[in-house]
Amino acid sequence: MRYKLDKEAHSVYALQYHFVQCVKYRKPALGDNRICDYLKNKISEISHTFEVDVLNIECDVDHFHMLFKSKPTLDMTRYINAIKTITSREIKRNFPETKKLLWKDAFWSRSYFLATTGQVTLEMLKKYVESQRVKRAAHTANTDPGNT
Repeated sequence: MRYKLDKEAHSVYALQYHFVQCVKYRKPALGDNRICDYLKNKISEISHTFEVDVLNIECDVDHFHMLFKSKPTLDMTRYINAIKTITSREIKRNFPETKKLLWKDAFWSRSYFLATTGQVTLEMLKKYVESQRVKRAAHTANTDPGNT
């Protein structure tokens, strides 16, 4: 397998991750494409601040998948907490209808999935994440009131 390597003054690395975050109680809070697009933009802004390169983000109605690569110096806990905290606050503020689906203040589940992509190729993961977009499009087409 050939790695696409990143380099700095004293290091060479290939650090790529698959991150999955679910909405609290698996509620369908990401069913609106506007919310999903907003989430993607907000994550990209946060990632830029942390010098993280987002490779792909796709949403399903109750979770999102993200592929990203980072430097070895990334404080992963701080990065993920920033994503969860900022997106939760901003989605609830800009899309108040999401508050009706959830109890209390939590938007995201406390737990998340994070894996390095060393076990599978990046192309395989990209195809999987892309399939989530196709699955979402099919779900949206079936539940969109304008399609009746």
